[in-house]
Amino acid sequence: MHETAIVRGLMRILEQKAAESGIRRIVSVRLKVGRLRGLESRQLRGCFALFAEDTLAEGAQLIIEEVPVQAHCPACDRSWVAAAYRLQCPGCGGTEAEIQTGRELYIESFEGERACPKDRTPAGASPFGRRHRITTL
Repeated sequence: MHETAIVRGLMRILEQKAAESGIRRIVSVRLKVGRLRGLESRQLRGCFALFAEDTLAEGAQLIIEEVPVQAHCPACDRSWVAAAYRLQCPGCGGTEAEIQTGRELYIESFEGERACPKDRTPAGASPFGRRHRITTL
């Protein structure tokens, strides 16, 4: 189950980027995963929930966007969305397809809250400030 290793790395990246951005709590994470990666969304979510316990990402929503396999045939110049491991050109039957998408695995963005200084937090208000989306990962 390589989802565990991937989520462990994901958490390290999130903690580093959150610290750089002054984020004290992560609310949601948007992850792009290509179909050719062979990762199971349910297992990713389960691992994420487990690794996020007692961290700034505890309770955060993991949004997984699956990226289809887009292929291109150099022989007939046709592009198509391919079944994960079927890369035969539907136009000419060629087998020299170039994979254009489907290998992705990256954090597209995450949303978090910056901590408010304690002396400026109104009575009864959340100790967290506005939500901020971080997209440059």
